[in-house]
Amino acid sequence: MSAMVGVAVRDCTPPTGLAMSGFAARTGPAVGAHDPLTVRALAVDDSVLITVDACGLHEDFCDRVRAELADCASVVVAATHTHGGPATMPGRLGGPVDAAYAARLHATCVAAAHAARAAREPASIEVGAGPDPGIARNRRRADGPVHAPLGVVRFRRADGTCAASVVGYGCHPVVLGADNRHWTADYPGVVRTAVEEAEPNSVCLFLTGCCGELNTGHSPYASMSAGASAERTFAAAERIGRRIAGAALAVPTRDAGSGTGGASERVRLPLRSADPAETAALVTEWERELPRAGADRRELLRAWLTWARDVAPRTRTSWTGRVTALRWGSLRLVALPGEPFSVTARDIAGRLRGDVIVIGYSDGCPGYLPPATEYDHGGYEVEDAHRYYGMPAPFAPGAAESLAEAAVALASGL
Repeated sequence: MSAMVGVAVRDCTPPTGLAMSGFAARTGPAVGAHDPLTVRALAVDDSVLITVDACGLHEDFCDRVRAELADCASVVVAATHTHGGPATMPGRLGGPVDAAYAARLHATCVAAAHAARAAREPASIEVGAGPDPGIARNRRRADGPVHAPLGVVRFRRADGTCAASVVGYGCHPVVLGADNRHWTADYPGVVRTAVEEAEPNSVCLFLTGCCGELNTGHSPYASMSAGASAERTFAAAERIGRRIAGAALAVPTRDAGSGTGGASERVRLPLRSADPAETAALVTEWERELPRAGADRRELLRAWLTWARDVAPRTRTSWTGRVTALRWGSLRLVALPGEPFSVTARDIAGRLRGDVIVIGYSDGCPGYLPPATEYDHGGYEVEDAHRYYGMPAPFAPGAAESLAEAAVALASGL
């Protein structure tokens, strides 16, 4: 056997009535649950990977979870980035954050990690990669790059049965739109269910890849409306999730060998210089538009005006986050913070070569990290999203490249 492997699942579905996260146009609280939200933990020797059905997790929250797992060599806490989850990051992606739920979520993450470690048993590691199942689309422009490989890891018991599996794919879990007010894991929840149905007595973790510019085909600005869409339904999420799961189950895996490890380091990423005059001009424009704006646009303008008053004046020139690399046999799993673009994952994997899975939304989510080549194209991810993320300015050109450099150096040493 290659490693000692354990897995655990804990429910983290919030009560009805809490604020949701992911859409500025959605101002009402959750009215129910469509499917359960979960925390899932996978322990591989002395490392633990935790996934949480949330749009994002604050780096301070992840650090507190890590502090309670000090006996682990490496810990990664990743959000699936579902836009059907609760507000979990103070000042980012909606709110307010319910303090009681935040405390419960923290305790659930820690409990799941301890349970996974306690359940460890000998297992072999198998790894495989499949082609893009054809779900992801570049939402910024039709001719834009799309890098969405399918990564699969299977952990097998001595009797050959599957104890746990990992499916990694890069596509925004935003099938459901701003009109949805039910808790849902979106398509990742469907992927996990379908894989577990095919592999009885196993647990599947879904890892959301670097997909800052990728979704199922709609513009990011479509999410600024609370109107219903015939393409953004639970039936569509079911269809998409089943298609990805089917592709993942068809991926042949091979023995990854033995040896595990991990490394982590903090990386300082620069923000663009704030321009008070530019912000003042925008405020004037927004205030002029506000009285005649439609309901959805009015909510957005109010959010932007709150940002201009409370966030924009902050003097902040950088953000410091964490990059982690885990080694499971021949596989290197690279966990990046924020919302990197798929081309960043492509570049990292190309430089590392071999078996590589690169994911985002890990150990903190402060916003989009576009490659330098994307800034001339403008758009939501480059120009607007930092306001909803509660950041005084977007990340500066070169931030994504600095993140990639750190990740490659870290993973190369394992």
